[in-house]
Amino acid sequence: MKPIKVGLLGMGTVGSGVFTVLKRNQEEIFRRAGRRIEIAMVADLDTTRAQAAAGSGVEVVADARKIIANPEIDIVIELIGGYGIAKALVLEAIEAGKHVVTANKALLAVHGTEIFAAAHRKGVMVAFEAAVAGGIPIIKALREGLTANRIQWIAGIINGTTNFILSEMRDKGLDFDVVLKEAQRLGYAEADPTFDIEGVDAAHKATLMSAIAFGIPVQFDKAYVEGITKLGAQDIKYAEQLGYRIKLLGITKQTAKGIELRVHPALVPAKRLIANVEGAMNAVVVQGDAVGTTLYYGKGAGSEPTASAVIADLVDIARLHGADAAQRVPHLAFQPQSMSDMPILAMSEVVTSYYLRLNVADEAGVLAKVTGILAEAGISIDAMLQREADEVGGEGATQTDLIILTHDCMEAKMNGALAQMQALPTVLSPITRIRKEELA
Repeated sequence: MKPIKVGLLGMGTVGSGVFTVLKRNQEEIFRRAGRRIEIAMVADLDTTRAQAAAGSGVEVVADARKIIANPEIDIVIELIGGYGIAKALVLEAIEAGKHVVTANKALLAVHGTEIFAAAHRKGVMVAFEAAVAGGIPIIKALREGLTANRIQWIAGIINGTTNFILSEMRDKGLDFDVVLKEAQRLGYAEADPTFDIEGVDAAHKATLMSAIAFGIPVQFDKAYVEGITKLGAQDIKYAEQLGYRIKLLGITKQTAKGIELRVHPALVPAKRLIANVEGAMNAVVVQGDAVGTTLYYGKGAGSEPTASAVIADLVDIARLHGADAAQRVPHLAFQPQSMSDMPILAMSEVVTSYYLRLNVADEAGVLAKVTGILAEAGISIDAMLQREADEVGGEGATQTDLIILTHDCMEAKMNGALAQMQALPTVLSPITRIRKEELA
């Protein structure tokens, strides 16, 4: 059987990794795919660098559309990133009847509905294992391995930059700003880390997992997104004393009212496996009704881990290239005509429990007022930690930290109670609120 021909758009870190892994493991890949996979063309604005990385025998061009126009190319790998030219090129490749492999979670989270519909019309595949959690095969697990299950919820550490920062803050007792600079120096964080530290990158990935888990359209615009920039070292320390660790989680859950889709810092019991995922590693917990709890752990980024996922997609397409389109696994796991219109819940409707840190005047009656407000709102307290004033502010201090863990309540109720507590003259600074996830 003749080799399947591939065109690569973007010869950056992942693109060079695809060449490296394909070359090193070509015999293993051939034995699995049943045919050779050859990258015949590469498009990159820096043609000199790209040619050096690709080696001889590969045509390198500056214009990506030359690859799309080449009738010899069966699969286009898009590794450009972003929403702009990448979207145009992916749609043009689909229109030209070519299968697409992409690592572009932002593109699919925002424009996936349009892209998957176009691919369905043309009878081609859009494969995106590398778009979520790097080398961890979570997309295949959700689409195929767990297909017998009704997925109940997913919770994942799906951004390595933020997990590295939180791990360093916990280990070294440092504040966010200090650790971010160190993460940038070490290459774990970009010069502009906004997408990572504000939770946007994780929300792109959570959006894709939610669509696959529950058979709904991709709806990034309805995700609740909160980053880690407001976390203080003291919150990580207090969480530890209470038996928890703070992680930035991407969470999606099916409830009777609708689908939860949210990214935010969360207290997780230290005994949970996911709470012990450190550094830049990723992990995803999936709860299914038949299988129970499953955990997927590994490198969420990097040249070869991401290349591993890209090549796995190439092998899938090579195996199914000649198959009837109706017999392939649907892009979002569910048949297109069977997608659900279940709504994404507003964050105010989500039910969870909370960690609250109040910096208060060290005087009589403060605790009674705070607990009274919570009681009036119907919010019960699970645990409480009150620091001595001199522990917080030094000898002679007149303020202290009050830490409260609550039981489950609706976010709207908590928002109302927080507004009342913040208005108390004895509450001296903005209240810190972090959601708590038992993941039981």
